[in-house]
Amino acid sequence: MLRKLIKHITIVCCTISTGVLVSQNLIQNPSFELYEDCPVKLGNFEKDVVAWSTPTLGSTDYFNACSKAMGTPENFNGKQPADFGEGYAGMYLYAPNDYREYIQVPLTQTLIKDKKYNISFYISLAERSDYAVKEFGVLLSKKQIHVPIKKELSKMHWYKDKENAFNFMEIGYTNFYKDTKDWILVNTQFVAKGNENYLIIGNFNSNAKTRKFKTKKYAKQGAYYYVDMISLTSIDNLGTDASTASDLIVDDKRTYALDEVHIFNNVLFEFDKYELLDTAKEDIRHIADYLKTDGSLSISIDGHTDTIGTREYNRVLSANRCKAVAKYLMEIGLAEERIRWAGHGGSKPIATNNTEQGRQLNRRVEFVISSPPVNK
Repeated sequence: MLRKLIKHITIVCCTISTGVLVSQNLIQNPSFELYEDCPVKLGNFEKDVVAWSTPTLGSTDYFNACSKAMGTPENFNGKQPADFGEGYAGMYLYAPNDYREYIQVPLTQTLIKDKKYNISFYISLAERSDYAVKEFGVLLSKKQIHVPIKKELSKMHWYKDKENAFNFMEIGYTNFYKDTKDWILVNTQFVAKGNENYLIIGNFNSNAKTRKFKTKKYAKQGAYYYVDMISLTSIDNLGTDASTASDLIVDDKRTYALDEVHIFNNVLFEFDKYELLDTAKEDIRHIADYLKTDGSLSISIDGHTDTIGTREYNRVLSANRCKAVAKYLMEIGLAEERIRWAGHGGSKPIATNNTEQGRQLNRRVEFVISSPPVNK
């Protein structure tokens, strides 16, 4: 039976760079917080993690704080705290005999032809790695891929399926690819072909064609990376339409559409509680910063649960969680009259409550930014 680390509620949103519109993340379970079973052994990523799979026989790993054998922050390949909840993936991007590991996920919707998108994720080189690579490959495909190999997933393998279609890119980065301490953001933008339904991340080159370097004198093992918080969002350039620009909140980093529903990123709660965790506070501070750029802006916060439990209990719990967000906004300087919050319990589902995956989608905290201020 599907089980998420039941002590958390996970909500997903995405932010992108200067001059683009913040929009919905098209990646399911982007920070690997939802799982079928708490991981207990290596190479069980496909069976453990909700929505994700592996396109080859490479044994990608799943780490989560719920586990002793496959836990965080310490595990068999090093020590890396999870910045986006309690779980992350681990995989070899370079290893002897061209061995490779990958992660694959279906998108929530097919990409739109000629529309521009932003893909981003966070990586950290495991401490026990003795190589580092200089590019990450991203493959978008029309159909799900499964090839019974353990080596690199090269173009030769893709194009054997004549009915599939592909959009491939490599993301190169120079200054941070060997960092074993911090989570490093890797991102790029691309134009969709209009048939992309699946995303795969990994190294699609053979050892001979991989740009790499040794991190240790006697290198024998390979390059093992932790991966977390994958995001794929559509973006629209600003400045071409004055009426569009007037409906956005703009600063030097991000923009938010007014009067549209957004979902908080990393607003996590312990089971049956409503105290904010540190990761949640960081996200809320970003929202507060943008609200402070314009005194006419206000925020409405709405909390939702699944339908497990009584209606009144769920309503009160969702209201308390929204109130915790609102209270923190006030603590960091946002006036109370610019904030409204309400808990709706399970009365406004966005997915079925008959499956665990649907219930996970229904457990969310949303916000809408408006001008002029809402009435409290």
